[in-house]
Amino acid sequence: MPQSVHASDRKKNQGRYYSGKKKRHTLKAQIIADKISGKILASAFSAGKTADFELFKQSRTALKPSVTCLSDSGYQGLYKYHANSLTPRKKSKYHPLTEADKKHNRQISCQRIVCEHTIGRLKVFKIVSERYRNRRKRFGLRFNLIAAICNLERDK
Repeated sequence: MPQSVHASDRKKNQGRYYSGKKKRHTLKAQIIADKISGKILASAFSAGKTADFELFKQSRTALKPSVTCLSDSGYQGLYKYHANSLTPRKKSKYHPLTEADKKHNRQISCQRIVCEHTIGRLKVFKIVSERYRNRRKRFGLRFNLIAAICNLERDK
């Protein structure tokens, strides 16, 4: 006879996925895309309240030292794990960006445009642009299937 799961246990499980910032239960996906081909090379998933850089550390993605890693500002401190990485500089309330910092950020964003287009191709399938209303366990499988479809489209 199968054991039933109490409502309180489900709520505890569900709480891991609650993002206070978005005020809903969310899932997070991280992709690593090739700059030249625009293909998705790897993906990692976690609960939505996990920070981007924390997800990178948990996924234990190994990057070759010769590969340049271009990331967004959510990955501040990536240079400690991968020396050949570029992240945009953030401004703070008391330390605005200098012209050199703005130029640096613009150069990074010009190089990251291929990755942003890859994310846009994923959003066409609505798995990351709208609410995911299916079982959480299947999110990774479905995301990887959609990534494979995007890679096949890219080959054509």
